[in-house]
Amino acid sequence: MTMVVGMRELARNSNILDGYDYIDVEDKKTHQYKGLFVSPKYADEFKTFLDEKISKEIQDKLDEVKKFAGTMESEDRYRGMEGKDLMIEVAKAKCGQQ
Repeated sequence: MTMVVGMRELARNSNILDGYDYIDVEDKKTHQYKGLFVSPKYADEFKTFLDEKISKEIQDKLDEVKKFAGTMESEDRYRGMEGKDLMIEVAKAKCGQQ
């Protein structure tokens, strides 16, 4: 069973959480969705599902970054240079000076 409650109702009486599989919480005045309460009997399942989903999203982001990692090769003459020196040398190379 499910139910939609307001923030004030929930603050006044937390016993309304009993007997429901999950409860949607919304701000009754603005009808803005605030969250979800899950029954304790489903809490472990839901937590496992969220952990798997979050770890998958993180892994997808890492895989996206790894696609580009190590793809650029720098010339030997640029190795060991820091920011400003590197920019100057690259600008000279573009202008044909060296």
